[in-house]
Amino acid sequence: MEQNQVLHIDARDNVWVALKELSPGTVTYQGRSLEVREPIAQKHKVLLADLKKGEQVIMYGVPVGVVLKNLPAGSLLTIENTKHYAEPLALENRQPYSWTPPAVSKWKERTFNGYHRGDGKVGTANYWLFVPLVFCENRNLKVIEEALVKQLGYYKPNQYESLVSEVLSGTQSQTTYATDRVFENIDGIKFLYHHGGCGGTRQDAETLLRLLAGYVHHPNVAGATVLSLGCQHAQADWFQSIQKELYPNSEKPVLYFEQQQMASEDALISAAITQTLDALKEANEIERKPATLDKLVVGLECGGSDGFSGISANPVLGYVSDVLVTLKASTILSEFPELNGVEQNIINRCETQELAEKFVRIQRAYEQNAQAVGSGFDMNPSPGNIKDGLITDAIKSAGAAKKGGAAPISDILDYTEPVTKPGLNLLCTPGNDVESTTGLAGSGANVILFTTGLGTPTGNPVTPVIKVASNTKLAERMHDIIDVNTGGVIEGTQSIEDAAEVMLEKIISVASGELSKAMQLEQNDFIPWKRGVSL
Repeated sequence: MEQNQVLHIDARDNVWVALKELSPGTVTYQGRSLEVREPIAQKHKVLLADLKKGEQVIMYGVPVGVVLKNLPAGSLLTIENTKHYAEPLALENRQPYSWTPPAVSKWKERTFNGYHRGDGKVGTANYWLFVPLVFCENRNLKVIEEALVKQLGYYKPNQYESLVSEVLSGTQSQTTYATDRVFENIDGIKFLYHHGGCGGTRQDAETLLRLLAGYVHHPNVAGATVLSLGCQHAQADWFQSIQKELYPNSEKPVLYFEQQQMASEDALISAAITQTLDALKEANEIERKPATLDKLVVGLECGGSDGFSGISANPVLGYVSDVLVTLKASTILSEFPELNGVEQNIINRCETQELAEKFVRIQRAYEQNAQAVGSGFDMNPSPGNIKDGLITDAIKSAGAAKKGGAAPISDILDYTEPVTKPGLNLLCTPGNDVESTTGLAGSGANVILFTTGLGTPTGNPVTPVIKVASNTKLAERMHDIIDVNTGGVIEGTQSIEDAAEVMLEKIISVASGELSKAMQLEQNDFIPWKRGVSL
């Protein structure tokens, strides 16, 4: 397939997307010619028809902006001549929805090798977790991490350690850590450093505890060691009651240590290490075994998006999601600010009126909280987004929503609510990359697919993150962080369906133990969300 100069995404659109840099002159696409009036950078949008001031720009079949002055056909859309516009959501306008599931016969008998848990969930990894209930314990966590990671064979020295040694002394430093894994079936020891648990509101503490509960009882976690100071808002008994509420069927071993009840800091650290080592011996007995693909819970995320994300990487994830939904697996679409402008489609796709009402309630409350601190969904695009053609939030959102495919929505989840249903789930998180991936893992995603057009190294402590490039230039330039390239969709050498097949094979490999690039780089990013502050 030969690459076109432009792309007309939806028949209703009054813009073309530039797949290559366009010079002034005639451009022809699918029998239609357009006189381009000015240089159009790759990924940016050119008008197909004259628009008067205030008239709507249509892309992905929905309004994504209005023009600020009269613009002739062939004009470049910019932040100077176009502003954000999104159709208001309305429950009373909810329409019947139907879809055609993709063919999945090729995938029905496929399996991945995972860790089977007592509650029926299957992990794609097997970690032991250290959890502080308050930031006061971060220093103790650091001491424990240095001891355990180095002595249990999980420490990965980097080239810069030996570089420093050579510069200072002219010789390389000697090895002072175990080089072989002591517990073969434990993939790592993870530490959830954070800055919460006290000093904020009671709501902040509760939200943090609900999030931490999702990590402790995550299918990729064998068990956890919890450190508490003792006087903080996020009390250990409150944490235990939240765990019972959210995960009543979990049988995870959880060890608790409270510093103010110990004779000394040394006593706390020594007891935590000793008892954790005993628990690791038992956790090490579990081994990977085959599991059908319906045991996958796949998070759908994007960050560092560009003008190609919505026409290559995100639609590929959407097709993957539809395949997994048809196989009775669960997928999770997050980032509620990046649904701005496609809310009506979301409402229509909700399987019940109650779900539609819950979505509207959460979405409206979120936007009101953002406006209360002087922000709004229209401020979501970053400078990098804008530079690469995502000039309004509605353009960004309409492309980002493509990650959710076409399947009906089986559940609407507020932040920290766990996934309990197969099908496409919507999870309320901010658009912030790390806060959103943190939330996806906290709700049970055992694999996260993360599309990017500009590049980002984001990962997660317990869930493998697979990075998907929207364009080949990025995949080649940042090959150390990119796992899958969908640039062939832009270049005309690969269909969305073919790219989705490559993506599904990658999911199976990573779910079976292959390390994604973010895992190789030990990107253990963990940032809890404080509601109403982040977009």
